[in-house]
Amino acid sequence: MAYYKSLLYFFIFFSIFNFDTILTEGIGHVPAVIVFGDSLVDVGNNNYLKLSIMKSNFPPYGVDYPNWKATGRYSNGKNAADFFSEHLGLATAPPYLSIILAPNKVKVLLEQGGINFASGGAKILNETNKLFKQSISLNEQIAYFRTVHAELMQELGTVQAQTYLEKSVFLIVIGSNDILEKFLGVHLILRKTPVDNQFINSLIVILKSKLKTIYDLGARKFAVVGLGLVGCCPKLRSGSLTGECNEKANYWAVKFNKDVKSLLQELKEELTDIHYSLINTYDIMVDFVQQPAHYGFSEIKSACCGGGKLQIPCLPITLHCKNRRDHIFWDLYHPTEAAAKIIMNEFFLGTEKYVYPANLKQLLEM
Repeated sequence: MAYYKSLLYFFIFFSIFNFDTILTEGIGHVPAVIVFGDSLVDVGNNNYLKLSIMKSNFPPYGVDYPNWKATGRYSNGKNAADFFSEHLGLATAPPYLSIILAPNKVKVLLEQGGINFASGGAKILNETNKLFKQSISLNEQIAYFRTVHAELMQELGTVQAQTYLEKSVFLIVIGSNDILEKFLGVHLILRKTPVDNQFINSLIVILKSKLKTIYDLGARKFAVVGLGLVGCCPKLRSGSLTGECNEKANYWAVKFNKDVKSLLQELKEELTDIHYSLINTYDIMVDFVQQPAHYGFSEIKSACCGGGKLQIPCLPITLHCKNRRDHIFWDLYHPTEAAAKIIMNEFFLGTEKYVYPANLKQLLEM
């Protein structure tokens, strides 16, 4: 009897000890997704910036999200961060600012399969936020992660925490705003630094430094999303009388993407224990525009919300299209749920046409 009682206690202890890990492990034994980036993967952080106008926590945002809820995602429904986690068999990582005051942030991280630091409006360059806080800069996102990292080390111990981080996937989606702002209205008058090779090089140098910092904090698997068809977003199309793409913006997006590819190759040579996957979002979106029917789209220029000839922002007072599935763009800058889903599907299972040097599924096996 004593033997069976001891055995029972052992199994109870074992179950409690491994409970969080069992709950959060997804495909390939990935315990967490840790997200850095901008509005393409913000799942609600900007909701907590009291004075920011860069928010999407109001209808018709979220019209296709479960329970028709506007969550702070810049989408009619789910965004890339949601689909990314789904592919890994995990729940969407919660926004960091929703748990910043939690007494045990590490417990939330372990139970909910990661954490999301992304913020609408974030750039590689430091945001000045001179008047009031508009977004969470990439610098600040990493500072927040540094805090979580310290708590994780304290909670799990150095060895277990490092193992946890090595198995996790770090999703990086940043750079669009750095280029976009150079082609938007008032910035054409106020900007001091033009978009040229020197500007792109400065972004790459800073990005490399940031990725190294994240590496120093335990990251070993990076999933990096390249810039999309920046010059063809409805806002930049509206600068043309005929609704054509801004080819200069597209040119620099391509240049940035090529340099990011080289940057990751260099990092792999310097830090041999990292693995990464880079998705060529630009080429996928070119295919969207050139072969829309193949992907189920019929409207490639106009935004679903606030679209039409005026191309106005998506607000509670603006109209939105009834069939969101046939649009590439939901608002002036962001893809529809349908477009984001296709892009993330390619990230997970795509060929070398779109992903380099391996797709996400292959990355999980490394």
